[in-house]
Amino acid sequence: MNLSPEVLVTIVSIITSGIVIMVGVIVPETWEGKIATKAVEGIARQPEAAGELRTTMIIAMALVETGVIFQLLVVMILLFANPLITRFFGG
Repeated sequence: MNLSPEVLVTIVSIITSGIVIMVGVIVPETWEGKIATKAVEGIARQPEAAGELRTTMIIAMALVETGVIFQLLVVMILLFANPLITRFFGG
């Protein structure tokens, strides 16, 4: 099977995007689970610090999700506005 370079770049971009989304969802969700677990443990040990721990947990989860948003942005660029095709093959 002979594939043109443009088709090959598109196929590799789609496969790479799938892998990035898969890893980009599994890893942050694991860390969010750990963050929530530690926050609940801290609240159970010191109920008077619940407000402060909750705020810290929410900020930490937001920082973890920021990486996921950037990964989604890269994947969207690779899928819908692939700069590799125009750069290497002249569009």
